[in-house]
Amino acid sequence: MKSPFVSELQANSDITALFLVQAKDVRQKKSGEPYLSLTLGDRSGDIDAKMWDNVEEVLDGFERDDFVKVRGRVQIFQNKPQLTVHRIQKVEDREVDLGDFFPVSARGLDTMWAELETLIEGLSNPHLKALLQALFADAETARKFRIAPAAKSIHHAWLGGLLEHVLSLAHLARLTAAHYPEVDLDLLLTGVVLHDIGKIHELSYDRSFSYSTEGQLLGHITIAIRMIDDKARTIDGFPPRLRLLVEHMILSHHGELLYGSPKTPMFLEALLLHHLDNLDSKMEAMRQHVKRDRSVAGEWTAFLPAMERSILKKDRFLNPEPEPQAPPAPKPTPQPSAKPSASPFADKLKQALV
Repeated sequence: MKSPFVSELQANSDITALFLVQAKDVRQKKSGEPYLSLTLGDRSGDIDAKMWDNVEEVLDGFERDDFVKVRGRVQIFQNKPQLTVHRIQKVEDREVDLGDFFPVSARGLDTMWAELETLIEGLSNPHLKALLQALFADAETARKFRIAPAAKSIHHAWLGGLLEHVLSLAHLARLTAAHYPEVDLDLLLTGVVLHDIGKIHELSYDRSFSYSTEGQLLGHITIAIRMIDDKARTIDGFPPRLRLLVEHMILSHHGELLYGSPKTPMFLEALLLHHLDNLDSKMEAMRQHVKRDRSVAGEWTAFLPAMERSILKKDRFLNPEPEPQAPPAPKPTPQPSAKPSASPFADKLKQALV
């Protein structure tokens, strides 16, 4: 196992460690000389890194998504740790344990997959059950759905994150559907399972998470509609109107045109799916941002662009660290008592001087 992880780095310490290069930019100093701006990471998080000197010697020696061995010093810059890189060298995949670098769901993948299979088997609507079974009977779809992240960075951005997000939504769906008796739970759960299925092709997650060419060109909503349409056509007697409802839920689950949905939700299950998805993603985004924020001091995280706000670190706010106490002032050295003088003028002069 690698050591140290990003989460273990201490300020004002010299380190030698392995990292995955998540971002690499060549920039210029005021003098015109180049320097490297890097984001280095592992499964515990990432850190901003700068290499100021001897850049030409290493510039072509590694690229984004390479593993590198780094020697440098951790310092605090603008209230956050920053790694000043002294030496950096590419290492081969065989020299690292891939499990040290890619975040994975804290829940077991096998356990979550079994829970998804139980969910599908429990549907009472035979058409919706057949649709889900047909989709996951495809070995490649099942393999990717099992390990895909739910997003590139905003929420559930780890291997197995999509499956974890879906199961979290399924739990919320059961709770809320029980409160609204008009809601068709089978239809809602089908929307839960399928709303982000297009992300298995939209995202690339072999190394750092990014968008595939298909994802850039089409987006996960369009990809999902195509997948559902392809499978629904293979199921004898699948009701066309039911297929329209399923497809509308996928098309509208972002809730607003502004956020990428071609349509806004137009029936109960579609509206409920949108709000549950928004709730779960926002809660997880906020939780992870607080957990991973590297600010050394203060009760607020760095700005979170996805939510357009900084997040209060509630535990630090409620349990502030005690302020350092100033050392006690030294006691004044006692002055020897003045001896009585034979001259009243001399006594007054001494008192005035004191």
